[in-house]
Amino acid sequence: MADPDTGAPSATYAARLESAARLLSGQGIDALLITPGPDLQYLTGSTMSSFERLTCLVVPATGQPRMIVPRLEVAALRGTALDDLDVAILPWIDGEDPHGMIVEAIGPDARAAIADAAPALHVLPLQARLGQPLALATDVLRELRMIKDEAEKAALRQAGAAIDRVHARMGEFLRAGRTESEVAASITAAIIEEGHTGAAFVIVGSGPHGADPHHEVSERVIARGDIVVIDIGGPVPAGYFSDCTRTYSIGEPDPAAAERIAILEEAQARAVATARPGATSGQVDAAARDHLAAHGLSEYFVHRTGHGIGLSVHEEPYIMTGGEQVLREGMAFSIEPGIYLPGEWGARIEDIVILTADGCEPVNRQPHRLTVLPG
Repeated sequence: MADPDTGAPSATYAARLESAARLLSGQGIDALLITPGPDLQYLTGSTMSSFERLTCLVVPATGQPRMIVPRLEVAALRGTALDDLDVAILPWIDGEDPHGMIVEAIGPDARAAIADAAPALHVLPLQARLGQPLALATDVLRELRMIKDEAEKAALRQAGAAIDRVHARMGEFLRAGRTESEVAASITAAIIEEGHTGAAFVIVGSGPHGADPHHEVSERVIARGDIVVIDIGGPVPAGYFSDCTRTYSIGEPDPAAAERIAILEEAQARAVATARPGATSGQVDAAARDHLAAHGLSEYFVHRTGHGIGLSVHEEPYIMTGGEQVLREGMAFSIEPGIYLPGEWGARIEDIVILTADGCEPVNRQPHRLTVLPG
């Protein structure tokens, strides 16, 4: 059976649960406690939301996993991959003690690792009842989630192609006289039209706003001569995310700005060329950062070069200065150096890449150069 939300076969989730259990003993952990969020989706396909009522998948190092879930949410599990998995469904009703059910399942002295998406509303009561401090499940699951299987790679390629189609339409949306928020509304609609289930983020940084890497949108009116950073992404039906940034000029750009953005383009290309199995995350970062430094632009590059991507927009591995993570085939991450001149303009170029046996495959194919749009 395939999960209706993700399309992945139940056997995929069964294998992931088995792999997670095997990893536990090697890390001195007795059980994983996985509340709704990306980890639960990865292990079971469930896209349930987290509420004040506790839902928690308990994955022991040995024995049968259990899903502790409010009775009124049980119907949401029917017809999903959980129907075929060897997971006991343990419903509870208001007035009962779901935190106590977890402690009973794993033992009061168990060493447990909890999902980083778990609300404090549930973390604190559980910690109060356990004799051992809770650890983070990320430390266990990173090894699984960092290496994408073929279905995950296919979903990332689908997401990359979908967001490329939005960038290819930017001339429809981005022009002088429109506000950033008006452009963002048009882009949001296009993200859905081109195959995403929604827009996770839309950054339209025009003129001096482009110098803020995480500027979103404002009522600033875009003017002729502006440099504009467009950073957009969202999930496709399988739950995997796109994330792609391109930089545009409204009319012909200032020559000095165009020259600096060409240097940024080369820095991004050098980082992509460095990304291969056996390299470290720090080496990929340095490939971009050193090129910018050689042209006197390093002070304007104020963030890491990239981040992993999958069921979360930001996940491991992180591509940053001094990073020691050795890259492996199947990892997927962004490569997105930028330069930001306070009060003037900013620029960023971002692709998602998937590591192959001897290099990397960018899933974004739109031109990297500064794209000039009619003023």
